[in-house]
Amino acid sequence: MEKYKNESTERSPLIDFDLIKGSLLIKGRSIAEDALEFYKPLLSALDLYSTSVKPLTLVTIELEYFNTPSAISILEIFKKLESIQKQGTNVIINWKYEEEDIMESGEDYQTLVDLPFRMIQM
Repeated sequence: MEKYKNESTERSPLIDFDLIKGSLLIKGRSIAEDALEFYKPLLSALDLYSTSVKPLTLVTIELEYFNTPSAISILEIFKKLESIQKQGTNVIINWKYEEEDIMESGEDYQTLVDLPFRMIQM
C-alpha cells in the first residue's frame, strides 16, 4: 500500500495518508458513531508504515469538531505515531485550529503523548 485515502463526509473527516512520503492529513468533522471502526483502516496503514518509516513523518490535523469516540481514536493514532517515532523517524504534528476548544484539545493530547506539536491558528 502506497496511500490510504478516505474522502470526507458530513460525519467523517478526509484522511490522506501517503506512506511513501510519510505525510498524513486528517481534516474536517469527525462525528462518526462508530469512530473505532472508521479509524481502523488508518490504524492498519500506520502499522504497515511502521515497517518502513521515513526520516520525517509529518502529520497535519485540521479538525473543526470531533466527538468523544473520535477523540479516543485520535489518541490511538497518536500512540501509534509515538511508537513510530521511537523507531527513529522525526514525527511532527501540525495541530491546526480555529476555535479555542480545539486548540485546548490539541494541548491535552500534547500532554498525553511524547510527540512535538505545533499549534497553528487558522
